[in-house]
Amino acid sequence: MYSKLINRETKLSLIGLGYVGLPIALEFARKISVVGFDIRPDRVELMKNGIDPSNELEAEAFKGTDIKYTSDPEDLREASFHIIAVPTPVTKHNLPDLTPVLKASETVGKILKKGDYVVYESTVYPGCTEDDCLPVLERWSGLKCPQDFKVGFSPERINPGDKNHTLTKIVKVTSGCDAESAENIAKTYELIITAGVHRASSIKVAEAAKIIENTQRDINIAFMNELSIIFNRMGINTYEVLEAAGTKWNFLRFYPGLVGGHCIGVDPYYLSYKAKELGYHPQMIDSGRFTNDSMGRYAGKQTVKKIIAAHKNPNEARALVMGMTFKEDVTDIRNSKVIDVIDELRDFGVEVDVIDPGASPEEVRHEYGITLKEKPEGKYDAIIAAVAHREYLSLDEKYFLDLLNERGILVDLKGIYRNKTRWLTYWSL
Repeated sequence: MYSKLINRETKLSLIGLGYVGLPIALEFARKISVVGFDIRPDRVELMKNGIDPSNELEAEAFKGTDIKYTSDPEDLREASFHIIAVPTPVTKHNLPDLTPVLKASETVGKILKKGDYVVYESTVYPGCTEDDCLPVLERWSGLKCPQDFKVGFSPERINPGDKNHTLTKIVKVTSGCDAESAENIAKTYELIITAGVHRASSIKVAEAAKIIENTQRDINIAFMNELSIIFNRMGINTYEVLEAAGTKWNFLRFYPGLVGGHCIGVDPYYLSYKAKELGYHPQMIDSGRFTNDSMGRYAGKQTVKKIIAAHKNPNEARALVMGMTFKEDVTDIRNSKVIDVIDELRDFGVEVDVIDPGASPEEVRHEYGITLKEKPEGKYDAIIAAVAHREYLSLDEKYFLDLLNERGILVDLKGIYRNKTRWLTYWSL
């Protein structure tokens, strides 16, 4: 398979050209022939014109690539090495929603040939590739693994918005259903990953390695968030505590904040679901999720308390929320916990305006029913700096004073303006 790819006797396909799939497709397309498939024709047209629908990649990234963009599944027959990189979200009840990855498996299964490879990049619980996805491939293809085709798992490690830890600079974990496939898959990824490849001993090990990466971060951030609640009651600043504790070489540097997005805020639910299916109830994982999922509402409630403490009626108050994306310097609004802050404020009758320098107004309106403002309008009783976008980092105290009414409050969820205010009423996590 590896030889066929590098000799361009066959092609590699990428199913799902989102924030994970498109960068992978483009990197491979600099070395071998690629078919890039996405179910949305409008996104495909943008990519044909050198535009990343996710706004992560510059036009330069599309140059010098051998790639065919398509929304026609039949075009996938040109490829023999298929990579599936579709979302793995959770339902409103925080249960794994395997619909996208199973639908993608069905699409690939219908065009699968003898000798083909299928590699999953979507984050799932250990066992999902072999227990849930493989049967779909076999059912729709009429073929059997491993004698007719091979499967593998290589978890994505892309960090949206990070211009330093880019795709090729992060060690790639790979795995296959047998020794032959494991080696071919590893060698294929070595074409583009300059940081090197770690060959996991099995597909389940590779699946587990990915899911604990995000679960570990989730639990550590939950600890910081819990400390923030405790220290707030003690009247001390969490960031000052962490700064002092961080002077020791082995102190782990995590910070409080909102935990959303489609990785850290989602993946622990997959691991928890599988653990419960096996008869074990993971207390630490579930506790961390509960703490982090509660922080948006907590921040909103603390803001209302500050408004009341300023002798103002929340029903007559106005608040400005700065930032709507799930993290800084990205345009992605999926599973943003900023909405929890907004909802809490509105539950108390506060009128809320929302701004964001990068988020799409159409997507925000569709996803959350919120109309983004182009800029602040009028005076506010509270300003919540919810996302540390680069556009916000250099703002000074005068900027906020000009926007706030008398006895106005600055709520700084990321600690951006700590020690930078003198006259404002300031509160941070």
